[in-house]
Amino acid sequence: MSLNESVIENVALDWFEGLGYACTNGLLIAPGEVGAERDSFGDVVLVSRLREAIWRLNPAIPEDAREEALRKVLRVGSPSVTQSNRAFHKMLRDGVPVEYSRADGSIAGDHVRLVDFGDVTANDWLAVNQFTVVEGQHNRRPDIVVFLNGLPLGLIELKNAADEDATIWSAYAQLQTYKAEIPSLLHYNAALIVSDGLQARIGSVTANQEWFKVWRTVDDEDGSPVEASKTALELEVLIKGVFARERFLDLLQHFIVFEEDPDSGAVHKIIAGYHQLHAVNAAIEETVRASGMADRNVAREGIGQYWVGRMNDGKPGDRRAGVVWHTQGSGKSFTMLFFAARVIREPAMQNPTLVVLTDRNDLDDQLFGQFQRCHELLGQMPVQASDRADLRDLLAVASGGVVFTTIQKFLPEKGEKMPCLSDRQNIIVIADEAHRSQYDLIDGLARNMRDALPNASFIGFTGTPIEKTDANTRAVFGDYISIYDIQRAVADKATVPIYYESRIAKLSLNAAALPKIDAEFDDITEGEEQNRKEKLKTKWAALEALVGDPKRVALIAQDLVTHFEKRQEAMDGKAMVVCMSRRICVDLYEALIKLRPDWASAKDDDAEQEKGKSCVVKVIMTGSADDGPEWQPHIRNKEKRRKLANRFKDSKDPFRIVIVRDMWLTGFDAPCLTTMYADKPMQGHGLMQAIARVNRVFRDKPGGLVVDYLGLADQLKHALATYTESGGKGDPTYDSAQAIAVMLEKHNVASDMLHGFDWDKWTTGTGAEQLKLIPAAQQHIYEQQDGKPRFVQVVTDLSRAFALCAASDEATEIRDDISFFQAVQSALKKHNPNTQKTPHQIDSAIRQLVSKAITTEGEVIDVFTAAGLKKPDISILSDQFLSEVRGLKYKNVAAELLAKLLKDELNIRTKRNLVQSQLFSEKLKKTLNAYHNRAIATQEVIEELIKLAKEMDAATKRGIDLGLTDDEVAFYDALAENGSAREMLGDAQLKVIAAELITQVRKSVTIDWTLRESARAKIRVLVKRILNKYGYPPDLQDAAVQTVLKQAELICADVETDRI
Repeated sequence: MSLNESVIENVALDWFEGLGYACTNGLLIAPGEVGAERDSFGDVVLVSRLREAIWRLNPAIPEDAREEALRKVLRVGSPSVTQSNRAFHKMLRDGVPVEYSRADGSIAGDHVRLVDFGDVTANDWLAVNQFTVVEGQHNRRPDIVVFLNGLPLGLIELKNAADEDATIWSAYAQLQTYKAEIPSLLHYNAALIVSDGLQARIGSVTANQEWFKVWRTVDDEDGSPVEASKTALELEVLIKGVFARERFLDLLQHFIVFEEDPDSGAVHKIIAGYHQLHAVNAAIEETVRASGMADRNVAREGIGQYWVGRMNDGKPGDRRAGVVWHTQGSGKSFTMLFFAARVIREPAMQNPTLVVLTDRNDLDDQLFGQFQRCHELLGQMPVQASDRADLRDLLAVASGGVVFTTIQKFLPEKGEKMPCLSDRQNIIVIADEAHRSQYDLIDGLARNMRDALPNASFIGFTGTPIEKTDANTRAVFGDYISIYDIQRAVADKATVPIYYESRIAKLSLNAAALPKIDAEFDDITEGEEQNRKEKLKTKWAALEALVGDPKRVALIAQDLVTHFEKRQEAMDGKAMVVCMSRRICVDLYEALIKLRPDWASAKDDDAEQEKGKSCVVKVIMTGSADDGPEWQPHIRNKEKRRKLANRFKDSKDPFRIVIVRDMWLTGFDAPCLTTMYADKPMQGHGLMQAIARVNRVFRDKPGGLVVDYLGLADQLKHALATYTESGGKGDPTYDSAQAIAVMLEKHNVASDMLHGFDWDKWTTGTGAEQLKLIPAAQQHIYEQQDGKPRFVQVVTDLSRAFALCAASDEATEIRDDISFFQAVQSALKKHNPNTQKTPHQIDSAIRQLVSKAITTEGEVIDVFTAAGLKKPDISILSDQFLSEVRGLKYKNVAAELLAKLLKDELNIRTKRNLVQSQLFSEKLKKTLNAYHNRAIATQEVIEELIKLAKEMDAATKRGIDLGLTDDEVAFYDALAENGSAREMLGDAQLKVIAAELITQVRKSVTIDWTLRESARAKIRVLVKRILNKYGYPPDLQDAAVQTVLKQAELICADVETDRI
């Protein structure tokens, strides 16, 4: 049995059946069938099942109100798929709002439930394969649709694991087609799945390709999440991990959120990852335990690099819920949001008050903004304390509320002790980055919080681990309850790896003093806001003077320009420069502008004002009127900084380099940021937080790079030691020397494959000489065993490594070689239609470099031009063209080129003429097998291919000679395949039969006729009747009917849509 999509479908349905779903084929419930559950193919909701669920789940609501709720669900559609999806999800989660009259005449407001989130068995679960949907002029048949109470919440698109061209990303492309052509199905969707049977990804209706993510956990026998084995099929893990009925209800209710961009208005739908869902659920259990509000026991074992469970020594009522450590860039803010929304709805917590705590105003604003934009999930609007008095007023409530504040607002009035603001048990303090020095229970700010909220429970979220020696943080929050480390985040493609490159600007400094200065300054300024801290930085004065020496700044500016421009050639991205002081930020800006005047910013920070200009670099810092005129152009208010932040996040905006001191180093996500230039003493968590700015996933970004100008290697080692001591796995950074080593190794392999071939003319020759090198190099590669696939792969690996270290001296030395290798690789790939890659398999930066490398005098080298031929159009089989192919100098290139053209032509014919395509395909396969096995010489294979080309050309002309259309020729060939029938009836009679067949079959096909046996039987009877009518030999009819049916499937594939 061959492996195909239907086999994968059936296996998937078996898994759904094992989870308690009913399973059926879409044909059995299609309109017109005995078991029909749809009035038309345009219906995407199984209305009878939905009506039954509404009646069953809402017995106390009047029938008219229930019918009105049903109508609202069915009318959810709007011009925007995203807006419709958002509106429906609110109905799904919260119920459909209705009004009805009470017995006394008053109006009652209520919500009609569509789903019972508390009882799995109260719902109707169904998985349907081959579910045809017709909308407008489009007819599509998704592979598997998952229904909950008749609502199509899951959509799974499958591709064949055995077909190298059918990948999960071709399944993703199919989903985008559904979104455009049958949007009504997407209005109700909760989760989209793509898979080839082996790989599998889950995403939302708004997710780009890079945000379709893997799911790695399933439930064990006691219901706890466990990591699937490495040999488990990703599709099986995803189906069992996401669609297990209790899990799916949990996901629908608590772990889907819509966020609207405040500037563009674009809405993004976010589905929690497996690490977020499990972490939040464990955190809920621990919070209930720590608060003493109810007894919980959720002890679990660690499960490899992804760990979630009960913290060590956690006791009921100890008010320490624990710490969630999820590495930077893996969605920590959303994890906090999901936790907040989930704990608000936790019955045991009795409508808790949440206090969300940060240690800086800008972080408070960022996190508050995100919670505010996602308030629908919270079920309430969060509030932000403006000062100490406002904080006390906000906490003086009986229950409920989500309050944002900085830790500094928990300071008592001068000379007084911190008063008790509330002694309720159901107050939860949620701390962002729960490892700061402020959390000191003796006389620090944590003591003030305990005095103000003596019975509150504390939970911390952090992107970096707690140091072993940090007893304060553990005393306040407890130990870890979930760890999602760098190794797993990179493996899941939740983040990209970070590479480290040392380019130290020589300076006489005591390296050992750098971290001490940083740490001492933090201790001295504990509890101070940023403006006050600025005035206290006297400790940095001497060091700042050395680092900011004009000669050194000029040296760094020159290196930075060179490095950035080289890096831009290999990887299009943005850069952040971190300086020690605001003075150095401004001085570096001036030094950069001196070298590149066109990089200067316009006075107006409006993007429209700068459209069409370079405006590459800007400084982002705070300040006041006292700072002097030379600094004023760089000092902006909060609103202007917010607009610039959005511009920097836009990969298309010309604003490409930002210079900062402290701003944007934490809580700032710019996925297109690829490089950080560090020229500031940093250590520990601050260093780890800063470098993580470059680890965000973005399109085909292979990794981020940190360039060190000050000597941070020791601090990185110390931070890494803390990381590994805490149980995390995976290096936070990779030395760029690793990328250089890989690049040089792959360069050697590629060079060895071209041993004996001279490509010096690539750099010294004329355009024509460069052009001629490519087919000659192809010939050289073709002559080697498996030369083509080996060369393509090694150059791909080489290009990836080069993109990560393009500015290094080693990369510069071999740059020209790489451009030549890429040009040959590009030509090789053009020759072979079977080496198709997904659009995102090779980094976009690498593709740009390839394009640049193979450009000569403004023209991109084309494979036909390089081979010495004019690029053919539809006349590829003309005698002139075949003669030119025969005369090509490089015979291997000629053979590969002609084989490609014939395969392309066969692909076209396969869709129209079954008999012709099978005949010619066999001949081509036989010839190429002999060629690849070296059974015949290259010149012989060219002659065989030319002979085949002429036969194909003759077959095309035969239809013209017979006076038949392409479709009629296809049926004619199906009838004439048996030679005796042709001899008996003659060409004239077969032409008449073919013409009538095409006319009658087109009239008779219906939607899904190829899948319905009853419809196929009807077509068979029709064909036999026509054959009998014209005296087609009875003993040959069965074979003819089967061939005609197969041909009809090909020709009518698009007829169904035309008829609808």
